[in-house]
Amino acid sequence: MKLSIIICAYNERRTILEAIRQAHEVDLGDGWEKEVIVVDNFSTDGTRELLQTVEMPGVRTIFHPRNLGKSASVLTGVSEARGDYFAIFDADLEYDADDLRRMVSLIAPGETVAVFGSRVLGGRKVYEYAQNYWGVRILTWMANVLFRGQLSDIAVGTKLARVDVVRSLNLSGYDFDLDFELPCKLLKNGYQIEEVPIAYHPRTAAQGKGIVGSKAFSTGFRVLWIYLRTFLEKN
Repeated sequence: MKLSIIICAYNERRTILEAIRQAHEVDLGDGWEKEVIVVDNFSTDGTRELLQTVEMPGVRTIFHPRNLGKSASVLTGVSEARGDYFAIFDADLEYDADDLRRMVSLIAPGETVAVFGSRVLGGRKVYEYAQNYWGVRILTWMANVLFRGQLSDIAVGTKLARVDVVRSLNLSGYDFDLDFELPCKLLKNGYQIEEVPIAYHPRTAAQGKGIVGSKAFSTGFRVLWIYLRTFLEKN
């Protein structure tokens, strides 16, 4: 089995090289190979220049010609993936690459379609902002009601899924839509999503966290539209 680790980067000069190192060095366990696909979304802070110096076996870098949004970066990685499964690993180091081993350990080849991390399983509540915590709780509950799921953390960044299934879902490449559209479409199409507790190191707005304050509220309304659109969409 092979895992394609997709790292999406936009202005992550401070952390991108460490994120690549972690993904490149993570031990997935016996029977697993991996590749790392880095997609730069037209960074302007020197990230692109750093990525041009990266020469590691099994690491490929793709440069978007303009800023297309995170979802488009993920879909670029999925289209280029040579693995049986792919995993999204954020460049900002809010998550640990070591958790990928625990996620692939749940995979039963030929049966498992998706494994998501969860920042709240086990009673943990590691968030910098209360509005983000409660917003995710509400949006997760709504998705479970609409699509008959049992998720605990729909907005988690670390998501792992089967490449061929995701390619068939006709996902949107707009902004952060994929974070919510992917689980909803998987559930709507009858696929089960496994979850595993993972580590989480949240950033503050001063450290570069983007979805806070008014942005968090506008994102919430955007997610509600994604839910409605997905619910009404014909399979």
